Parts: sequence; structure tokens; C-alpha cells
Amino acid sequence: MTLLAKSLMVCESIQLLHSPLSVSLLSSLCHSLTCKFKPHSSLRVFSFSNNNHKLNSAGFSCAATSHVYDEIPLNGSEGSNSVGVDFLWLMEERGIRANLQTYLWLLEGCLNSGSLVDARKLHCRILKLGFNGELVMCDRLMETYISCDNFEGAVKVLDEMAVRSLSSWNKIIQALVARKLISQVLVMYHKMVMNNIDPNETTFAGILKACGYGDVGFDYVKQIHARIIGHGFDTAPLVCNLLIDLYSKKGNVDSARKVFDKLVLRDSVSWVAIISGLSQNGREEEAVMLFCQMHTSGISPTPYVFSSVLSACTKVELFNMGEQIHGLVFKGGFSSERYVCNALVTLYARSGNLISSEKVFSAMQNRDGVSYNSLISGLAQSGFGDRALKLYEKMQHDRLKPDCVTVASLLSACASVGALDKGKQLHSYAIKAGMSSDIIIEGSLLDLYVKCSDLHTAYDFFITTETENVVLWNVMLVAYGQLEDLSQSFEIYRQMLIEGIIPNEFTYPSILRTCTAVGQLDLGEQIHTQVIKTGFQLNVYACSVLIDMYAKIGKLDTALEILRRLKEEDVVSWTAMIAGYTQHDMFSEALKLFVEMENRGIKPDNIGFASAITACAGIKSLAWGKQIHARSCISGYSDDISIQNALVSLYARCGSIQEAYLAFEKNDSKDNISWNALISGFAQSGYCEEALQVFSEMNRAGVKANLFTFGSTVSAAANLANVKQGTQFHAMIIKTGYSLETEVSNVLITLYAKCGRIDDAQREFSEMPEKNEVSWNAMITGYSQHGLGIEALNLFEQMKQLGLTPNHVTFVGVLSACSHVGLVDKGLAYFDSMSKEYGLIPHPEHYVCVVDLLSRAGLLNEAKVFIEKMPIKPDAIVWRTLLSSCTVHKNAEIGEYAAHHLLELEPEDSATYVLLSNLYAIAKKWDFRDQTRRLMREKGVKKEPGRSWIEINNSFHAFFVGDRLHPLADKIYDFLAHLNTRAAEFGYVQDCYYLLNEVEQEQRDPTTYIHSEKLAISFGLLSSTNSRRPIHVIKNLRVCNDCHNWIKYVSRFSNRAIIVRDAYRFHHFEGGFCSCKDYW
Repeated sequence: MTLLAKSLMVCESIQLLHSPLSVSLLSSLCHSLTCKFKPHSSLRVFSFSNNNHKLNSAGFSCAATSHVYDEIPLNGSEGSNSVGVDFLWLMEERGIRANLQTYLWLLEGCLNSGSLVDARKLHCRILKLGFNGELVMCDRLMETYISCDNFEGAVKVLDEMAVRSLSSWNKIIQALVARKLISQVLVMYHKMVMNNIDPNETTFAGILKACGYGDVGFDYVKQIHARIIGHGFDTAPLVCNLLIDLYSKKGNVDSARKVFDKLVLRDSVSWVAIISGLSQNGREEEAVMLFCQMHTSGISPTPYVFSSVLSACTKVELFNMGEQIHGLVFKGGFSSERYVCNALVTLYARSGNLISSEKVFSAMQNRDGVSYNSLISGLAQSGFGDRALKLYEKMQHDRLKPDCVTVASLLSACASVGALDKGKQLHSYAIKAGMSSDIIIEGSLLDLYVKCSDLHTAYDFFITTETENVVLWNVMLVAYGQLEDLSQSFEIYRQMLIEGIIPNEFTYPSILRTCTAVGQLDLGEQIHTQVIKTGFQLNVYACSVLIDMYAKIGKLDTALEILRRLKEEDVVSWTAMIAGYTQHDMFSEALKLFVEMENRGIKPDNIGFASAITACAGIKSLAWGKQIHARSCISGYSDDISIQNALVSLYARCGSIQEAYLAFEKNDSKDNISWNALISGFAQSGYCEEALQVFSEMNRAGVKANLFTFGSTVSAAANLANVKQGTQFHAMIIKTGYSLETEVSNVLITLYAKCGRIDDAQREFSEMPEKNEVSWNAMITGYSQHGLGIEALNLFEQMKQLGLTPNHVTFVGVLSACSHVGLVDKGLAYFDSMSKEYGLIPHPEHYVCVVDLLSRAGLLNEAKVFIEKMPIKPDAIVWRTLLSSCTVHKNAEIGEYAAHHLLELEPEDSATYVLLSNLYAIAKKWDFRDQTRRLMREKGVKKEPGRSWIEINNSFHAFFVGDRLHPLADKIYDFLAHLNTRAAEFGYVQDCYYLLNEVEQEQRDPTTYIHSEKLAISFGLLSSTNSRRPIHVIKNLRVCNDCHNWIKYVSRFSNRAIIVRDAYRFHHFEGGFCSCKDYW
């Protein structure tokens, strides 16, 4: 006899089968049977076949022909092996009728076993016995069908219920939500609404969860929200928390915030939902502020809150706040929570605090892939690629498999350290793991090959990618852009358009940068039209590069128009515009724009501060530069090398030698830019000897000179007229391979021209493989300075024939050339052509040239009228030019007129008093001369003494008027007397007393009026043994008539070429003639 039969006999013997107690006893007995047979899989009490019936995802089938409750025999049914059903069969055989509680117990067995077959059998018996009208039985039936995933049966039960409770509806909804059957959930909710069933909090919670799982439209969510408000659940935490989360996921954080603000009772779930929602939707700062509010409210944050707010701090770089929150994490006892620790590792890694990041990572007991990914990514981004790769080995030791994020970070690490072989190994792993087609992996792989200069492999990999990923095309554009291969870049761009790949905001900047680098403005403007056509004309990325391109090529108006059209306040765009103004020497405009940028609330970056300080150096505004430097320090850029270099340039160009050296020495990361800033700054401020000394120190320090270095040093040598050192620099330029650079040749032309070697300048110009406007301007200016006006004008005409457009600098040289050779009409014609033919507005220096042109030719009245008609206010140089010519041409009336205006502008300038005094002396107005000199003494104005320099045997010798301080003074004066005698033999008549009256001529020692150039030339002829080498003399003032005449005679009888560079021009004396043809 079976154990089941024996159990039934026991029940009969105690006559309890028809009592409620019998069911309880039977339940206990069968439960023990269940436990007894449970270990044997073949005898499991509730083991059924897999007859699971799932509801069609499109909706529920409620057709009248459904056979879900058809008659099913209790015994012999396929797929049934239930002790409970067998027990029910035994009861019926013995004539014992099961009651409601019996069927509830039997359904509980089906509920636990998941047997749909037995559930249907029992359902049929329940229908026959009429138990289906009981609410508890219907609920149990629905639960049983739900557990068997037969939602059609559960809904059928619900539909046939006489009285359907809200809990019954909620059970089905919750079950559907649990299985993420979103469309069925919404159908059930719709049926509830149609049946006028009022939902409760649980109902709405289920509906909101379903909307969160599925792709439900935002309008539908708002309708649900409206019904929630209508039923009075708009302040219920259970519903509102889900609403906050749902709105956040849909991107409508404003609505989420409104729901949160209306909540009276906020729990930790509420705070987590709103803080994470804000953080994930670009409102990180608001999320951090809300966290602070939560903390001050006394609500204890959960690990998920900490994780969300730390992520927010990382995104907006609130690293100090993140460190403070770390303290709260420690106090709250969450230091071992993995989610929190991962967020901390990411926070410190992104902030560059790798020590703290590694410390948190090392303290973690349960690291996962996210932990490793955070630190590996941080190390790779900070340039510690080797350490990132070592950490990957540790990750493998912990038996954690890398995912796409891991591999992408490791590839970036390989790219940063040039580990191409390791990168290829990772490429192989990605292929084996099925990751190679991942968008992030593809981009990282292409970036690896590009940065490792394996462009061939990069291109081969690029053409094998199947995904239409615009990022890959952009990487290839950047790759060819770095090589300045415009043709290949444009080919990639063209192929991109053919393939139908839509460019994004990063595509155009890549190819525009290439156009800028190679100077292809025309192509850059074509790309600009494409930017407009594709709707990126207001995109900050595209506009910032366009501004940079137009600014660098000098189209500053176009660049400014683009900046003004931008709706977004982008610091990169403003910085590019400021840098453009600075690069084109428009320093005032750069500083005005910098001030406007700060007034708009745009915080300058390091490049913006550096450009502004450079602009201050350009206008030599030391005080303003110091202020900007102070603001840069406050902004955290005190150690930025670009700002430090700009500061060195500021002090050097302003002539603050000690401060420049101090700023230079404080720079712990000196590069050749730092050295160049000091050299060029000294050269531009007139401290050329110091510039050359710094260059020598640079060589001793082992720092390699570059193109800019040589440009500055050669310019310094040119300003000193140090041709010997200049030629040494020329030799170094040839050795280092910079001799073919156009910029270097330009400064060499200037060097030789300023040192009086115009033939060498001409040779350098002729041998240049490529010439630009600067080259032509340098040669034209050189010819002009040497009095070779005809040659300068011929070169200007050649320049125009070649299609080169003259600029302002060109016309300064041309007008000066006309002035030096007396071509008045031609010079005026060139001046008129500036505005009429070339659209150039004359600058003050051009007006000075015209005044010099007219007054040098003796047309003093015309010069005076020209000045009075000038559209700009005449400056001191204009009036000084006129006064100087009045002295030469002995016109006291106009001279006094010019001096009057000049003294109003510069009352302390000694040159004005000296010129006026000489003018009165020449005009024999001795009283006025004395009065002028007395006025000088009263005002403490001192005359700049005349001084001449000459180089003999690598040493410079300086002489003043009547100088007797030289060690060879006696020999020099003796030799000078000899030269005077020889000059007199050839017809020279001394005229050094034209500034003295007769009494003064009798009282003064004649030697006290010997001008410095005579002493220098005498010393040069006395000391020089090479008769073929010209005597080179430099004077700081204009050569007087007497000295000019004397040098002509000396050059004649000594058979020596003498080159004198005065304050205005070069004089080449040879054979008794001067290159100026006595017109200077």
C-alpha cells in the first residue's frame, strides 16, 4: 500500500474528511510527502512538462473560442506527475468531496511547481464545483497562471470575475512589469481606465516602471502624470520617485525637479533619483548644490547618492568639492562600497591626482572591471601609458576580462607611449573577443596607428571598417593634417561625401586646420561655404577654427564677424581672435577684446592670458601686463609655461632687464621658446648686446636654436651693425639647415644692409629660392637706406610686375628712396597710389616720408601746407623732420613755426632745442641762439652728445666730440692733423665754426670742436693694415656738412672706401665722391 493511500485511511478513520481540519491534516501529510520525494528527480511532487503558454506580445487573446478551460481528465494526463492531483483523484474514488480550502492548497502546489497542466486540471474542477465565484480562489488562480507565464489564462480569470478587486488588476500589472512586457502593461492599464477602475499608488508605480523600461513617448508620460495628479498621488513618494527617475531618463529634468520640489516627504530614493538625473543630463553643478542641500537637511546619503554626486563633480571638474565629499564618504562608512570607490577613482584620475586615485583603488577589497577601467583610463589620459599597461597585467592576474572600455583605454595608453607592438596585440585580442567592430575600439585603433606614425596600417584598417562612423573619417583627416598633406586630406573629405557620410562639427575643423597650416586660404574659404550649407556656421568648434584661420592670414575683419555672430560665449573663439590681433601687431585691439571677454563673464584660459600679456609687451605697457599676470595667477595659471614665456617677453621688450632675467630664471621648464622670448625681447627694446649674450648662454646650455632664434639674433647683430658676428650667425644658419628658409634670408638681407654691405644683401636676395613681400620690402628698404633710390624704385616695379601686392612697409621704403634722391613728383605720385590703386590708408610714417621728401628738396612752404592739410594730427616726428630741413636750408621762419608745434608736443626733447639753436646760429641770430640755450639750461634739458663707433680687431671703439680719453689719443690727433694737411692740399676748406660767433671762435680751443666721426676715421686709417677693407663708422647723429666734405677728400687721397652710417642713412665715400651725391 502506498504512503499516500495510508494517509487517506488515517483521515477516514478519524472521520475528518468533510471537516476543515481534514484539509489541514491532508496538507501537512502531503507536505511531508513532498519533502520526502523531493530529492528524487523522477518522483518530484510538482514536476511537470514544459507546457508554458506565454501571451502574445501584441496584446491579449480574449476570443470566445479559447480552449484554455476545456475538460481535462484528472488521471492519465500527459505531463502530469503531481501528488496533489493524484491525491484529489483518490479522494473522488472514495466519494470524498474536496472543499474550497483543498483547491487552494492544490493551486499553491501548482504555484510552487509551475505546472500549467495541473493548474488547468484544477481550474476545470473549480469551475465544475462553482468555486470560481470566490475572490480568494480567483486571486490564487491568477497567481498560478502568472507563475506559469500564462498571462492569457490570468487575464481570462480576471475578465470572468464577478467582482474584480484593484489588487487583482495590480497583480497582473506587476507581473507583466516584472517580465518587462511593456505593451501588455499598457493594454491592461487601458482596460482599467475603460472599466472605470481607480488605480492606486501601486498601479501607477507599475505603469511608471513599464514606461521606464520601454520606449514610451514623452506625451504619454505626461498623460500618466496628469492622472496621477487627478487621483491625488502627486505627493506620494512611491509614485513621485519613479516619476523623477522617468522624467530624468526622458531628458526632461525641469519636470523632474518640479516633482521633487512638490514632495513633502523625501526619502533617500527621492534624492538619489533627482541627483543622478541632474548629473546625467548636464546639470552637474545643480546636482552638487542639491547634494549640499540634502546634507544640510540632515538626510544621510546612500552609496548611490555619493556615487552620483561624485560623478557630477568629475564631469564639471569640481575636484575640490569631490575631495570634501570623499571625507563624508569616509565618515558615513561607505569607503568599502564598490560603486562609491569606482566614482572616487575616476574623480581623482580625471583631476590628475593619480596618487589618491591609486590609493583608493589599492584599498578596494572587491574590484570589478569598472574599477580597473577608471584607473587605466586616468593613467592613459595623464600620459602614464606604461603604468596603465602594467595595471592591465594586474587586472589579468585578478581574472577579470577586459571589455571595450578597457581595450580602448589601453590602446590610448599604447598610442601615448608609442607601444605599437603592444597595441597590435590588443588589436588581435579585440578581433578574437568580437570587439573589433565596436565604435570606440575602432576609433582607438585608428588613433593608435596614426599617433605611432604607421599611416599605411591606419589607412588599411580604415578601409576595412564597415561601420559608417564619422569619427574614423575625422581621425584620418587629422592624420593627414598633421603631415600637412592637404591633397590627401581633401581626397578623404571628398570620398567621405561620396560615401554619404554626413560631416559633424569635428570634421570641418580638421580639414580647416590643414588649410591654415599650408596657407591654402582659397580652399579654406570653400570649406567655409560647406560649413554654412550644412548648418554649422554657428557651431563653436567650426567657428573657432574659422576664426583662427582668417586671423592667421590677416583677414581679421572676417574673423571678427564670425565671432560676433556666435551665440555661445566660447573662450576658444575669443582667444583665437585675441591671438590673431596679437600676431598681426594690433595690440590695442587685442587688449580691448580681452577686456570685453572678461566683461562678458568669459574666463580666459592660459592661451588668452598669454596673448594679452604679449599684447601688453607690444605696446610696452608694463603696468597693465603685470595686472593681467596677477589675474592669471589667481585663475591657477601661475606655473603655465606659455604665460611665463609671455611674461619674460613683456619685461624684456619693456627694457626691464633685471625683471626679465628674474622671470626667466623662475621658469623651471625652460624651452627654446623661453630663450627666444628673452633674446627677441632684448633685441626689440634696443638691448641688442644683452640679446647676443643670452644667445651665447643658450648655446652653452645645449639648447638648439631654431628659426625664430636666428631671426632675433641676426636682427640684434644688424641693429648693432656687428657684421662680423652677423656673418658668424650666417655660417651657423647654413650648418643647421635654415639657409633656405625665407624668414632667415629676410633678416640676413636686413643685416647686411644695416651693416653697410649692400652687395652682400643683394647677393642674398638674388639667391633666395622663394621670396615673399617681406623679402622685397627688406631689399627696397636697404637700397633706400644706402641712397640707391633708383635701384629701389626699379625693384619696386619688378615686384609689381610679378603680381606681388605692396603693403605699408613697401611704401615706406619707396617714399624714402624718392626722398633720398630728390624724386619729388614721383614720390608724390606713389603716395597718391597708395589709396587710389591699392586701397591702403597712409600711416603716420608715410606722412613723415612725404614731409621729408618735400622739405629735403627745399620745398618748405609746400611741406608746411601738406602738414596743415593732413587728415591726421601731425606727431612730433613730422614737425622734427620739417625743423631739421629748415636748419639745412636756413629758413628761420618756418623753422620757428615747426619748433613751436614740436615744443607743445615734446617740451623736454633736447633735439628740438638743438635744432632750433643751430637754425639761429646758421641764420646769425646769436641772441635767439643764446636764449634757446639758456632755456635748455633752465629746464634741465641736456643735449645728446655726438658719438661715433668703429670696430678694429674685434673691438668696438667709441669717440665723442673732442674726445681725448682714448689710450691712443695723441697718435690719433697727430694723424688727424696729417689728414687735415693732406685734405687741404686737395682743396679742403674747414668749416667747423659755423655755429659759433667770432668771439667764440677766438676763445675756444679748435680741438674741442673736432667731431667724433673724424676721430673714428682717423683711428681706423691709423690702425687698419688692410687697404682693401672699407672703413665702417657709425654715428648717432646726422653728419654735418664739414665732416661730409672732409671724408670725401680723405677717401680720395687715401684710396680707401669709407662707409658712414648716420642717423638717417648710409654714406659710401670712395674716390672723393659720396653715394648721396651731396643730397642728404
